Amino acid sequence: MKHIAALALLILLSVAPAIASQDQFTDPAYAPEQGPTSTPVGHYVFCKSHAGECGTLTGPATEILTEKLWAELQETNNAVNASVAPVTDEDLYRVAEYWTYPDGAGDCEDYVLEKRRELIAKGWPASTLLMTVVRKQDGEGHAVLLVRTDRGDLALDNLDGEIHLWNETPYTYLKRQSQTDASRWVGLEDGRIIQVASMH
Repeated sequence: MKHIAALALLILLSVAPAIASQDQFTDPAYAPEQGPTSTPVGHYVFCKSHAGECGTLTGPATEILTEKLWAELQETNNAVNASVAPVTDEDLYRVAEYWTYPDGAGDCEDYVLEKRRELIAKGWPASTLLMTVVRKQDGEGHAVLLVRTDRGDLALDNLDGEIHLWNETPYTYLKRQSQTDASRWVGLEDGRIIQVASMH
């Protein structure tokens, strides 16, 4: 696994100059933004009880991905994935949708919230850590954490131990948090033809 991670970092570093020099509105390494859209109900309710985490953001548009920060992403992704047991909101809270920090168990949004919280605690700017709603190939909704870096949008996912560029995942991207206001969301224009058969 370490060899795979090292190879992935080498690939990211090798394409960094090309990606960093392009406009994020046209660069395929970044999920295309459409403009303001509706806030998921679960996140709206979450912000009601965590108002301090859902206000205006003033940080950078991207984080420069060093070897140290790449390692932090992997460590955080792996640690949260390993420490949280997957349980639906229906089973855990007896409601269809409830976004919160996990206490040993939770669903996909809870994994994302915890990864975002831990990375912010490590010094990552909140403006680069964006909750994102996607649709799986079976049509079911799902959530991942999009991390905006100078190498592109990286997806941290509880269904996959590896970190991929957003356009190398088998999902249709629908919407994500705004980079300027953590309580607001923007639509994503995902024009890719998904050819990945399944998660590995």
